[in-house]
Amino acid sequence: MEDTPVTIEFARSLYGASRGGHGFDHVLRVTALAEQIARAEGADVAIVRTAALLHDVAEGEGREDHHLRGAAMAREILAGQSPEFVEAVAHAIEAHRFRAAPAGGPARDFARTLEAQVLSDADKLDAIGAIGVARAFAHAGARGTALWRAPWREIAAVVGTANDQPRALGPDYTPVHEFVYKLDRIPERLYTATARAIARERQAFMRAFFDRLDEEMAILS
Repeated sequence: MEDTPVTIEFARSLYGASRGGHGFDHVLRVTALAEQIARAEGADVAIVRTAALLHDVAEGEGREDHHLRGAAMAREILAGQSPEFVEAVAHAIEAHRFRAAPAGGPARDFARTLEAQVLSDADKLDAIGAIGVARAFAHAGARGTALWRAPWREIAAVVGTANDQPRALGPDYTPVHEFVYKLDRIPERLYTATARAIARERQAFMRAFFDRLDEEMAILS
């Protein structure tokens, strides 16, 4: 394990109470994935590990700009490290969020460095596979929404059409919709070959799971 200025114990102290699938266990999973990808892709593991341990440190104050606040906190936490290291970590944190670019960043290719790409990929990978499915259903349970309304392939058939308005469904937006509209699209947004290979296996599992769910729900028709 590479020496880094942030240990797991110190990082854990920066995070609050567990937030289900997005608590410190998420941070640990992302860190492990990020290290795996970094070594395979030849990225700087110390930068990647530090950024992964700190990437959600500001999420307890709200998700919308947690990537920007987290980068600012990382700069404070890492004061005394080399400026190049600090900025490399801060940029990776800024660029990791699924829907948001870093401050002043372009509309695409948010992650300008290999280390930022590795963290972005690791964070997205933790949203798919068995863990992604579990998180989708846990979120639905917390919101009191239905678990199923229609087969996933039927929902996918309207993507890009005039009926493609998933969020307008309100309480009828199910984990199946989350899979179709977000989780199943994540593999195409990954940067590295290593992450894409992991994603292919996780995507295959999710599709098989939702196929089986549709089979069992067919009793309602």
